[in-house]
Amino acid sequence: MATKRDYYEILSVERTVETEEIKRSYRKLAMKYHPDRNPGDQEAEAKFKEAAEAYEVLSDPDRRQRYDQFGHEGLRSTPGHDFSRMDPNDIFSMFGFGDVLEQMFGGGGAARGGRGQRGYDLETQVVISLEDVARGIETEIEFTRKDFCPTCDGSGAKPGSKPVACVTCGGQGKVAQSGLGGMFRMVVTCPACRGAGMIVKDKCADCKGAGRKPKKRKLSVKIPPGIHDGQAIRVPGEGEPGVQAGPRGDLHVVVRVEEHKLFSREDDHLILKMPVSFAQAALGAKVKIPTLDGETEVEIKPGTQHGAILRVDDKGLPNLRNGHHGDLAVLLLVEVPTKLSAKQRKLLEEYAATENHDVMPESKNFWDRIKEHLTGSR
Repeated sequence: MATKRDYYEILSVERTVETEEIKRSYRKLAMKYHPDRNPGDQEAEAKFKEAAEAYEVLSDPDRRQRYDQFGHEGLRSTPGHDFSRMDPNDIFSMFGFGDVLEQMFGGGGAARGGRGQRGYDLETQVVISLEDVARGIETEIEFTRKDFCPTCDGSGAKPGSKPVACVTCGGQGKVAQSGLGGMFRMVVTCPACRGAGMIVKDKCADCKGAGRKPKKRKLSVKIPPGIHDGQAIRVPGEGEPGVQAGPRGDLHVVVRVEEHKLFSREDDHLILKMPVSFAQAALGAKVKIPTLDGETEVEIKPGTQHGAILRVDDKGLPNLRNGHHGDLAVLLLVEVPTKLSAKQRKLLEEYAATENHDVMPESKNFWDRIKEHLTGSR
């Protein structure tokens, strides 16, 4: 399974630092790795988004406390934004750095807060078993997202009042700026209203003018058979609300598959490490083995060697696209007994006396090489 880096390590801060230090560190990294400064550099963009994810968690006191106590697992019910699918410029502006971005990049990185803006996508996780992968599952997830404030219906204004047109941009959400001594003009997002075109003067006491409040949400999600660890299920319209009547974003449910006690996975195939006795390997035997849907019987042929593989058709996992099942590979591990009874020891000693290493087909070549080494022959 893929593992995420420690958020404190990403931002290069100690675990005891104050929020303001976390903010300064994130801002420094975001400016360093912003794609406008590193055009075409995918590694820089990945680091930019990684820093944004770390900052979102550590700048939120509640989520930071959960992370400090339980690590990444503690954040499963409090999803963050899905930064992998967001535009880098929107990420920077989301944390209130849009005005800095305009100064640095001439408005190219300004927040796109115009009318009809789609809401941000969110990402959360769900953990399932290998048995769930084999059959598919419908499971209920619970998470917290920012939703419209019920007191002000998302306007951010105190009940009985309304937002007013921004005087800086005249309600347009954008303003013109001059560059290079007035040689040219460019249009950028209004720094006063951040592109909304409206200003809230009398703020809602419940959401403090944000228009959004955290809200718990329960949702039933269908996970198809054959899904792989790390793949995501997209749930349309379950992300954050849009701006100015824009559509909601989506929720991406990342599936994590628990490690199984018996089976390991390779694509659609399963691998079972099966211990067998020396007698079973030498004489052959029929043994029952577990599968994900019950027991089945396999035959061990006489003279089977340690590390041999038996293949059981169609006892693996279904393919996510076509539903065809993979196979179950049974890796045979011959175990040497560590404790022998007197009778067992006597029988083995009698057997050992009959062994002739020079004619054993499995080891003849090896013993020939030993003799060549000792005699110096080629």
